[in-house]
Amino acid sequence: MVDKDMAAACGLYCGSCEYLGERCSGCGHIQGKPFWTAEFGVEACPLYACCVSGRNLEHCGLCDDLPCELFLEFHDPALSPEEAEASVRERQEQLHKRREMGTEEWVAEHDRDG
Repeated sequence: MVDKDMAAACGLYCGSCEYLGERCSGCGHIQGKPFWTAEFGVEACPLYACCVSGRNLEHCGLCDDLPCELFLEFHDPALSPEEAEASVRERQEQLHKRREMGTEEWVAEHDRDG
């Protein structure tokens, strides 16, 4: 059975996250409130809050405003500018793919690819 809660609203696949299990159980399972939100003084991931809580969308790929300013600017602060740009581009590509194929098949594909 495919766990759609492993598909983050921002385009990341939680199943490949190094923190899965020990510090997080996947964005959908924790309603966009991963461990790092406390470190940044926010209640939930701003992308999750905007997309899921604010706009009632499953993921950012379903939003007419993608890529919005928040999507373009919100990323891991440890990334270099080049890494951040690559991350944004990859997440946007994954969101377009997910919109086309559906979340269940998108997660299944990531599960198969390991």
